[in-house]
Amino acid sequence: MSGQDHKVKGSDLFVAALENEGVDRIFGVPGEENLDLVESLRTSKIQLVLTRHEQAAAFMAATHGRLTGKPGVCLSTLGPGALNLSTGAAYANLGGMPMILITGQKPIMSSRQARFQIVDVVATMKPLTKLSRQIVSASSIPTVVRDAFRVAMEERPGPVHLELPEDIAGDEVEAVPVIPIHPIEIPVAHRSALDRAAEMILAARRPLVMMGAATSRPRSTHGIASFVRRTGIPFFTTQMGKGTVPGGTNLYMGTAALSERDYVHDAIDAADLIIAIGHDPIEKPPFIMGPSGPKVIHVSYTSASVELVYFPDAEVVGDVGPSLELLADRLEGKLPQAAALLPLREGILNHIADRATETRWPPTPQRIVHDVRQVIPENGIVALDNGMYKIWFARNYRTRVANTLLLDNALATMGAGLPSAMMAAMLYPDRRVLAVAGDGGFMMNSQEMETAVRLKLNLVVLVLEDNAYGMIRWKQAVDHFADYGMTFGNPDFALYAKAYGAKGHRIASIDSFGPTLDAAFKEGGVHLVSIPIDYSENVRVLVDELRTRQK
Repeated sequence: MSGQDHKVKGSDLFVAALENEGVDRIFGVPGEENLDLVESLRTSKIQLVLTRHEQAAAFMAATHGRLTGKPGVCLSTLGPGALNLSTGAAYANLGGMPMILITGQKPIMSSRQARFQIVDVVATMKPLTKLSRQIVSASSIPTVVRDAFRVAMEERPGPVHLELPEDIAGDEVEAVPVIPIHPIEIPVAHRSALDRAAEMILAARRPLVMMGAATSRPRSTHGIASFVRRTGIPFFTTQMGKGTVPGGTNLYMGTAALSERDYVHDAIDAADLIIAIGHDPIEKPPFIMGPSGPKVIHVSYTSASVELVYFPDAEVVGDVGPSLELLADRLEGKLPQAAALLPLREGILNHIADRATETRWPPTPQRIVHDVRQVIPENGIVALDNGMYKIWFARNYRTRVANTLLLDNALATMGAGLPSAMMAAMLYPDRRVLAVAGDGGFMMNSQEMETAVRLKLNLVVLVLEDNAYGMIRWKQAVDHFADYGMTFGNPDFALYAKAYGAKGHRIASIDSFGPTLDAAFKEGGVHLVSIPIDYSENVRVLVDELRTRQK
């Protein structure tokens, strides 16, 4: 046998390394610089999921990382395709979602096309990722890929970018084995830190627990609910921390959809100690620390970054679940004051539920959230785009399972809701999955309806129509600017869905809303349901009512 028989292409090595990492899907839009890689994928166990825009591919890969804890993978060509991934890279970076971005490039040894389409993508991606590097040797591919997955998954998780030039992908080299994967355990918090935190909690008269974004990591959920149950301390969540502890428990105080003055802040402001579990200051602040505020204990995988609004008094750094188990060992049965803030709970939750069953038309955000909750089971998933409705879902939608309300309170980009829901539907085909988007955000990636239909997903897309960029229009009114530059027209969304091969429904009365959603889920396939929304409640509740409370 000649030595040539032992040679393999760089792209084959790359795909073998991805298979070694357990990758089963890659999302993206290839270009000519990826053709060797596409050919290697064709004969592999990995499915190439072709999307209609690279941004959607990146959102899907990031959501895969968010839901599984293992990096999702997306693919683009060089230049324009690679730049279309940049929003998804920032989405994953700010949101703490592990992801691998693969981009192509012209040959680096020689090029017959001069600078055509060439952008320094490696440099562009560096501030948006944990690591960005170009692969310059086919033989190094197995080690580079293994290291990329390691970096993407270790705390704090995030995106890693690899640029695979055309000539490196096509280069034939001696076969190089993949790198074996071994588990890496995260150390638990130091005994002294646990003792210090326990002493502060034992001394507190009105303790309160906060669940932040990092509590929703798949590895985090064990131990967190147990800590709340064993200590009996009431808790609230940030927007991205919903669901880690069941919202149906009698210790749930609400979700902080605003930074101050909301009803849940009655408990926050009364607390003398907040145990902030998994808080990431990249998320919009759930409360603002000040010199006269409560003491704060930071419990997370990594130490706290000190911000103007967040500067904890003590830290418990380590694997969150096991560390909380050890902390609960020090506290269980010793906190007679644990439930001191619990009498506030009923008033907070009653105010939030106010007007949730009103029959006015168009419906209020509260009614829409209420009816959605009625048709989504405990393990069903609602994926939100970004708009005014996100605040209402954060406040009013009760979650009982982690990662069943997917919202972005970090980059908070429009256009992510539909692709995120598509990824959830691919991972959990037997669960009800609902995408919720405003008419503005939906149209930013609406072309992925074709992808959803082609993939034969079971997915319902809810489009809320106000014919405007509603959140900015609301801010414009609150700040007493003239109503200008925020409105637009819409297509007939039911017909638009049908043009893609999906089922389209337009809601004409609130009584038909819940039954239409339920019937769509029962029928299966891809459905779009459009409904107008009355955002006058934004001013009444989120401005006038909360200002009155402040006075």
